[in-house]
Amino acid sequence: MLAHHEESRKASLWERIEVNRLRVAALDTKSPLYEDKSGFDPSVSQDAIADTAENLGLAIQVGGRYFPLRDTAYKSLLDRAKINGTALPKLARTKLAEVLNSCLELHKDSALLLIRDEKVSAAHSGDSRDYSILEIDQLLDGLQKKMDERFSGNEFETGYSDHAITSASWKLPGQKEDLLSTYEKMLEAEGKKALAAKLMPGIRFSTSDTGVASAKVSALLMGLQYPIHIGGMVAIEHRRQSKVPDFVDALDMLFAQFGDSVARLSGLLTIHLDNPVNAMTAVCKKLAMPKKAAIEAIAMFETANGNASASAHDVFMAMQEILFNLKVSGAPESKLLSLQENMARALTLRWSDYDLAKQVSW
Repeated sequence: MLAHHEESRKASLWERIEVNRLRVAALDTKSPLYEDKSGFDPSVSQDAIADTAENLGLAIQVGGRYFPLRDTAYKSLLDRAKINGTALPKLARTKLAEVLNSCLELHKDSALLLIRDEKVSAAHSGDSRDYSILEIDQLLDGLQKKMDERFSGNEFETGYSDHAITSASWKLPGQKEDLLSTYEKMLEAEGKKALAAKLMPGIRFSTSDTGVASAKVSALLMGLQYPIHIGGMVAIEHRRQSKVPDFVDALDMLFAQFGDSVARLSGLLTIHLDNPVNAMTAVCKKLAMPKKAAIEAIAMFETANGNASASAHDVFMAMQEILFNLKVSGAPESKLLSLQENMARALTLRWSDYDLAKQVSW
């Protein structure tokens, strides 16, 4: 994975240009650009042109040559034009290009374009205080070195990368005893020895250089059908002239907080709920979980638990079914990561506020 992103960095180009010099053109199957490839940069293939025509349908001129505009760049281009609105994507591509150009030419500030894999993939602010380049391979390298220093025996578990987001996770088998022993004993006391045996501490890294996502590392519990985000997250934003060493230095904070995150999860075992199905519904609603997936998970929990009481820990673990179902149904990785972060907020809720005797409507 590190080698992939190193090659990607070497093949990518960051180009700074005044916003009022940017020109957008329609790139659908009826546009002149689609028929005449001569206006494009020599690196752009017919496949890239055809793919863009079927999707976003826009191209952008950089230094006298056109590049297809990737959908990951659309939001940041609107930011450079200082416009937004749900009506814009509904416009014909020619009209949308006209609106964008009319707005772009009004602004004298600069843009920082990322050209990658034959397309413009981002159009960030050109002010280093607003956007700082944090190369993904350098972040990964710094993270691996820090983990080797602090967590010997760490094991790379899995990685994911598309044009919108990159994520990777590691298991920490050498730290299981130190980090999870108290939690495991509490689980065993509750008759959950099989669950305790499966669990493994881990961490997840995620970032994006095409969006505004921070470079993040968070604490995980692994070993079940889908990793559980338990908070303890550190994040370095791509702004205020941040550098890779800032990210590496911040990792010490996460490692120090890992035990606190496990303690919060353990604490859920001591919270008794008389109405766990209602509590699960209310908490999912509070955290804005996707309704369809949440209702399916609630129904599964109700079938398994019946009308019995339960702990907040039981409910939190049942909520993880939401993420697993979404993963199986093909939800984008960026959505899953965002939902995991949101779900981890349940660890800090006052659960008694959601233990309602009256059925919760949604």
